[in-house]
Amino acid sequence: MHKSLQVERWSTVVANPRKGGGTNLKTGVKQMHIVPTPGSRKVLFSLFLQEITWRCWCTHMTAWTMEGELNEGSVPLYYREVHQAISSRTDERVQIDVFHRLLNRTDLSLNQQNQITEHVDNGDGFLSKVSFYKALALIALAQQGKHPSPKLLEHCIQEFPKPQLGEPKDLQNLRMQPVQENPLLLSLTLANLLSKDTIKVDLIPEKKGLFLKHVEYQVTSQRFKISVYRRYSDFDVFHELLLQRYAYRTVPALPPKRVLKGVLASVSEREFIEGRRRGLGRFLNLVARHPFFSEDELVKTFLTFSGSDVQTKLRDSFKRMGDEFMTCRYATQAKEYLPADIQSCFSASRELIRNIHNSFQKLRERAEKMAERSKENATDLLMFGKELSALGSDSSPVPVLGLSKSMWGDLRHSLHGLSSEFSSLADKAAEQGRREEDDVVEKLHLFLDLLQSYKDLCERHEKGVLHEHQKALQKYSVMKRQMMSATVQSKEQVSVEQLESRIVQQENAIQTMELRNYFSLFCLHQESQLIFTYLPITSDILGAFVNSQVQGHREMGQVWNNLHSKLSGLFIGKNGLQSPPLSPK
Repeated sequence: MHKSLQVERWSTVVANPRKGGGTNLKTGVKQMHIVPTPGSRKVLFSLFLQEITWRCWCTHMTAWTMEGELNEGSVPLYYREVHQAISSRTDERVQIDVFHRLLNRTDLSLNQQNQITEHVDNGDGFLSKVSFYKALALIALAQQGKHPSPKLLEHCIQEFPKPQLGEPKDLQNLRMQPVQENPLLLSLTLANLLSKDTIKVDLIPEKKGLFLKHVEYQVTSQRFKISVYRRYSDFDVFHELLLQRYAYRTVPALPPKRVLKGVLASVSEREFIEGRRRGLGRFLNLVARHPFFSEDELVKTFLTFSGSDVQTKLRDSFKRMGDEFMTCRYATQAKEYLPADIQSCFSASRELIRNIHNSFQKLRERAEKMAERSKENATDLLMFGKELSALGSDSSPVPVLGLSKSMWGDLRHSLHGLSSEFSSLADKAAEQGRREEDDVVEKLHLFLDLLQSYKDLCERHEKGVLHEHQKALQKYSVMKRQMMSATVQSKEQVSVEQLESRIVQQENAIQTMELRNYFSLFCLHQESQLIFTYLPITSDILGAFVNSQVQGHREMGQVWNNLHSKLSGLFIGKNGLQSPPLSPK
């Protein structure tokens, strides 16, 4: 009943009774005029009542409420046909994956698609019919160049905007397509990454070669449950091959092999070796937890090969292996998965990550200073206790100067016993310093190593792929000019054919470079996701810092309270008066 009324509603008509037609006063649309006859008065009266009911219902159930929520009261036929085309026969809801495929058919940017999805997706994997109608309106508004905001829906009471999605019958294939994950998107969490593997790098006793002494490390993988021995030169070869294979990924840098010039004055050789050990551990953990490196045979070989010459093994097995572009099945199709605004996305991500890197550098500097102060505090407390012990151990005779002799004798004996409390305080302070260094500073170092590798990757993209692409285009342009010149001057056929062959080769090279450029952007987009997946480590770092401070202050507070109790009667003289220092307020 209502469908027929939607198509041809009973309305006030200005009509010529003879012609049986007229025009709607409100809309100006020509409509059929029904001329009452005695036999149809009862029918007309019934239709009139139905029309009154319909108008009252439509007045109450407008298409959009003031909050911008869509009602199913009155929607265009196109909306209903699109919904029918992509929804299931047994469920009027629309799968979110099918909706994403529908969005991908539009010319909207990835950012606009994400905004529309955020407004309608409730997180259960489906869109209700009302939410889907709302999404269609937002798509139409975005295609008109407007910001897809629910507030705009308030102005759509009289007219629903029509999205440009093509014929509804052509959309039926969207619901029939198998669900395929977008290879550009990484489904990762920080917990997933950290659980991939934990690598421990320990320094083993120094070994001497025939001419030079060298340092070896014991590398233990929790994932492979094996320990192997590696020298720094082994790490060097591994890093070289890893960078050769994954030039479009965030390959962390190795710590320096030797003490940098001018650093030795402020850092001892022992401290440098310890810092290098920590750096190698961070490098391996980042590599072993990377979503792509972790599954590569190159990484497995380095972590598990127990032969005598791992360098030869690595070179023989992987030196001639092609880079990721040659082996990835998405390499030549990367452009198809990239969003239209990939360049702006890359620029925005790069700028944000650069700012994050700068802030984390400052956080690390402060954390290092606090950890160093804890260690210095431990040293000062220990020395303070030793001086008290030395003072109390002094057996020099005390001259008889009245009552002071007996007082100093008792006091000196007590001071010797207090040195153990300061030794305990020093231990607690040193422990806090080590805790801050291991749980706070080291995690900051780890994240900064990852951020720095992302910055290095961006530079490789611009100075490597883009630069080589521009050089190839320039070379191609020169060849084309030479070809035109040779044709005009009617040079020998052989030289012209050679030039044509070179041009074809250059065109192929340019095509390959363009594919590599798109694949580089593809990888950059994924590596940007990896950086943001690691960002929640910030809360882990802050939690470790706060816990360390709480634990340190609690433990040291207990020792200070014990010390305060021991001092309670130390400075009480014969007159029974306590000295001011033992009366804190």
